[in-house]
Amino acid sequence: MKQIFTCIFLAVSLSFFNCSKSEKGENEKQASSKMPVFALVDSASYDFGTIEEGAVVEHEFKFKNEGEYPLILNNISSSCGCTTPEWPKEPIGPNQTSSIKVRFDSKNKSGPQVKTITVYANTDPAYSELRLKGIVNAAPKPQESK
Repeated sequence: MKQIFTCIFLAVSLSFFNCSKSEKGENEKQASSKMPVFALVDSASYDFGTIEEGAVVEHEFKFKNEGEYPLILNNISSSCGCTTPEWPKEPIGPNQTSSIKVRFDSKNKSGPQVKTITVYANTDPAYSELRLKGIVNAAPKPQESK
């Protein structure tokens, strides 16, 4: 009799455990589907081609919030001090579009360039990466007079 009672108790306990586990999984799925979504309208990479050293390149990465809650860009950092991002500080509502303006100053840079811009937001994953790439031709060296 004790064995039957123990088996019934274990079966009921396991069924409660499985139910709460599946409800938790569904709740997590629902919460993540409602989170803000940082969706780029164009590409995450911009090739500025070939420029002369000292030139400044600007590009706007357009994006849309495809989530159900406001998107907040917490911070944006770049892999180099020569690359400066500007971004909206106010929340971007669901289905709204905005842009991140990136400025690359090629002064004292030459050769192939790849600059990474990391966007931190209230999304899952918590960050996205953008890239600027191209080639900078070295400025001609001034000739010394003899």
